[in-house]
Amino acid sequence: MTARSPTAAKQRGMAIISALLIAAVVAVIAGGMLTRQTLFTRGLESEQLRVQGSWQLQGGMEVSRQRLWEDRQRDVLTRLDQNWARPIQLAALGPGAGPFEGRLEDEQSKFNLRNLLANDRLDPLQIENFQRLCELLGVNATLGQRISQRVIASYPRLLSPEGTASPVNSGFHSGRDTSPEAARKPLLAKQPMLRSLDDLLGVNGVDEKLLARLEPFVTILPANTWVNGNTASAEVLAATVPGLALPRAKALIAERDSGQWFINQGDFINRLRMPQVPADAVRVGITSEWFRLQGQVRGERRRVKLLALLHRSEDNMPRVIWSRVGV
Repeated sequence: MTARSPTAAKQRGMAIISALLIAAVVAVIAGGMLTRQTLFTRGLESEQLRVQGSWQLQGGMEVSRQRLWEDRQRDVLTRLDQNWARPIQLAALGPGAGPFEGRLEDEQSKFNLRNLLANDRLDPLQIENFQRLCELLGVNATLGQRISQRVIASYPRLLSPEGTASPVNSGFHSGRDTSPEAARKPLLAKQPMLRSLDDLLGVNGVDEKLLARLEPFVTILPANTWVNGNTASAEVLAATVPGLALPRAKALIAERDSGQWFINQGDFINRLRMPQVPADAVRVGITSEWFRLQGQVRGERRRVKLLALLHRSEDNMPRVIWSRVGV
């Protein structure tokens, strides 16, 4: 019987080891290629869903603008029974993508914190109205004052009351707030301008829970506005009209929502049945220019939210003032 050569056995062992090493290397390479292919495929899918979601959000925005424009052409009044107030729904664009769901909200149905100042001066009536609204909503008076102070600090303002004659220029200005020239020189804003209620989170005592309480009744707009009597809540009307009790405001709302919409400011004042209130103190109208769009696209893997502020003028398509998109 012939003995096996040690050299041949060693060569066979090396061949087996080499084959195993090659198989392992091939497996590693194949696994890496498969992983990269999987990541690439997922990346393509994510990009496709992102593009579809972006188109869905843009589509929701355009539908909102179109509804606002068409309603304005049909009727000068802004009411809750119009097409703009109905939910917005758009079908999904493809597999894995979700539908767009959104709604428009009349921002002039709320108390506008921008109204705390008018013509670069403090408006005592509006400051008092906001404090009354805080009381109706159960918000601490001190906290309401902090919010007012934060809003006021974000705008330049004049010290002299509106209608006060400007002092004669004496050629001397001490630079102090009490000097004659200071009345004509606006104080600069001390805080960044607010764009939404979320920007109030920096105020001591303001948290998400409080903002959720304020959101249905309070807004911050780029311009001074009147409250729309055809869309406002009873709380906002009771805070806006001096001396209007909440039960009476609720009765007005019930009458309005039954289909008896206010046709002009005079109609609103007449139905108040409060002859003791001066007409110029009732800053309530029947139309709206400012709206907020809230929408989302809910897909299989993620949900993309949209928040936007729209301005509707009389003669042009509504334009987007700002928008926020978040996952």
